Amino acid sequence: MQGITTAARSNQGHNAHQSAPSKLIKEQAQLLGFEKVGIVPASPLVEEGSRLRKWLESNYHGNMTWMARHPEMRTDPRVLFPGARSVVVVALNYYTDAEHASSPQTGKISRYAWGDDYHDVLSSKLKSLLSWIQEKFPEAQGKVCVDIQPIMDKAWAQRAGLGWIGKHTNLITPEYGSWVFIGELILNIELEFDNEQVEDHCGTCTLCIDACPTQAITEPYVVDSNKCISYATIELREPTIPDEIRGSLDGWLYGCDICQDVCPWNRFHQVTSESRFQPREGNVNARLPELLDLTQDEHAERFRGSAMKRAKLSGLQRNARALLSNEPSLT
Repeated sequence: MQGITTAARSNQGHNAHQSAPSKLIKEQAQLLGFEKVGIVPASPLVEEGSRLRKWLESNYHGNMTWMARHPEMRTDPRVLFPGARSVVVVALNYYTDAEHASSPQTGKISRYAWGDDYHDVLSSKLKSLLSWIQEKFPEAQGKVCVDIQPIMDKAWAQRAGLGWIGKHTNLITPEYGSWVFIGELILNIELEFDNEQVEDHCGTCTLCIDACPTQAITEPYVVDSNKCISYATIELREPTIPDEIRGSLDGWLYGCDICQDVCPWNRFHQVTSESRFQPREGNVNARLPELLDLTQDEHAERFRGSAMKRAKLSGLQRNARALLSNEPSLT
């Protein structure tokens, strides 16, 4: 196995940890609850970066201006974390078996936001993994990345062999479908790397493309955020939802899972063992009249520690009004 190296290491011959700790790191990651782990070199994402630039040039990111910032960081972890040598990529299953209700008085919430905020859950696990690595290998330094850092999570997961990026642009794992969260731990030590990647198994299937009510999947593997229900209900910072999307909300208050719900690979879902992802009360379907009556303080209390705070009270109430306007009998 390849030995550990760091930019500043000296006296390699007397280092007590000559064998790469990749196997140990993976075992510890699994003990912490991660279902899948892969380790790859911290080298630039060249092809992925080219696709990202093309996507940005098409303005498919809408008003998510941060996506266009620091492109060199998004494609090269050595810019994000100087001295980076390895990237540990993890996947955490979040599927629970609750179901949406069909009621015009409620709004459907995307499965990823049913439980506690995944940023907090993944970050705590990755920080624990980093602490464990530093106990075993004191020369190790690292950076935890969970979605909000400028790093291409799905591209790294695909490179690390955790799955493939489907035509709906979500990562699909053979064992858990696409119901997984992704995180990274960038390290300044060189490890033994994984070389195997998962073949794209989408084949000729176009169910996700055909099912999207707003045609947001403009072509296989390309999503125009401006047409996406998830974008409109979470990221769009406008007082109203565009009419062409509002009429196709189909009850979605926060996010949208249609392209994942129809994916054949999600028949392999498994219920998560992470209790923090179990649905909070009112986070599978939210009662629209109650949302419209919430104060700022009540909103802060109800959605503390939830990913749903991303939309802010003004966004949730805007979405609730849009859904109610689609049901004239309720207005």
